[in-house]
Amino acid sequence: MTPRPPVETVWSGDWVCAHAGVELVSREGSAPVEELVGLAVRRNPRRVHLVVSTVLAKHVPVAPSVARRHGSDLGGLVEDALDGARAELVLGYAETATGLGHLVADRLAATALHSTRRPGWSALSFEEEHSHATTHRLQPRDLGLLDGRGPLVLVDDELTTGRTILNTVRELHAISPRPAYVVAALVDLRPDAARATAAEVAAELGTSITFVALLEGEVRTVREPDHEVRAAVAADPAPATSAPERAVEVATTYRWPAGVPDGGRHGLGPADADGFETAVVELGEEVGRLVAGSGSVHVLGTEELMYLPHRLAEHLEATRPALAVTVSSTTRSPVVVRDDPAYAVRHGLTFPAHDGAQDGRPRFAYNLEPGRFDTIVLVLDEATPVDGAVELRAALRTITDRLVVVRVAGAGA
Repeated sequence: MTPRPPVETVWSGDWVCAHAGVELVSREGSAPVEELVGLAVRRNPRRVHLVVSTVLAKHVPVAPSVARRHGSDLGGLVEDALDGARAELVLGYAETATGLGHLVADRLAATALHSTRRPGWSALSFEEEHSHATTHRLQPRDLGLLDGRGPLVLVDDELTTGRTILNTVRELHAISPRPAYVVAALVDLRPDAARATAAEVAAELGTSITFVALLEGEVRTVREPDHEVRAAVAADPAPATSAPERAVEVATTYRWPAGVPDGGRHGLGPADADGFETAVVELGEEVGRLVAGSGSVHVLGTEELMYLPHRLAEHLEATRPALAVTVSSTTRSPVVVRDDPAYAVRHGLTFPAHDGAQDGRPRFAYNLEPGRFDTIVLVLDEATPVDGAVELRAALRTITDRLVVVRVAGAGA
């Protein structure tokens, strides 16, 4: 591995490298991983640094075409790894990679299923040990999705240790042994020891586990975090905004077609594609009328509900070229906010959960600076009650001129 070469522009991870005692290096043969990620500090004793993707459309607003291109490129690497075999199922990880898993599944013409942290029954659960919310559940509408014999694809935005992946493979393999697993990530930051562990687990289970990524490197700890990082982590999170509201809010409810999933929480497959596409076009045209006259429009998904907002943003981008369209999502991840170009999370909104989770933990939306967008389109599903998300909507009304609230009714994400 080689250290990151000096660059003339500020990278959105420089502050963390300087103060949190880490360095980011790229593997031999990989382009610099800084091309796809920045770094922030999170309020989590298990791991202080957070790798922030600049192309995922989660913490950082990006054009939907940018997120699509990188998801499709990752799917192409999966195709190469499959070497002619067909993967029927792509599993994306909540909450960050639910949208990315769909984009890979689109490239493979496969069924997308993503894990969930929402309450409810579970066909299978596994642990993400370093996370702020560790338990993942799988809730497929057809249990047969987990009972396959061909290769299975697992998608995450970044790999730091690979433990979550190996936990998942063990659980899935106990239900239905498969000859091969392909693990795909935008960036693979596992150290050599973690890579060796993955090979050992594959041998133990009598299967193969192949890893593919757009870029590869490693985050190395070189010293303890300094007093600035320790103080930032120890400080109380910023309270909900008290700025004056400025936006006009309009709302619309779209009745999703019966029998068509609006996302991958219960599985979304090729057989659903026509119905899903028709619904996206209808909803996109309605939202297009509501954002008319805007110059910049940001579509904001809500936690695991990322793919439908992305598709809605794609429709606006394709049909209304005069609009500057971006997309991102709210999150459970508690991140220290710092308004600094050398830091990846420069602005934050804080609000209570609105999706039925009674965990007492706040939720967040990042990098939505006041005045950055003429219009914000907030996309909610049935987990949010009618007239719900009160605090989130109020926070959004302080940073934009128009707020369009879209509630999708009649289907579960």
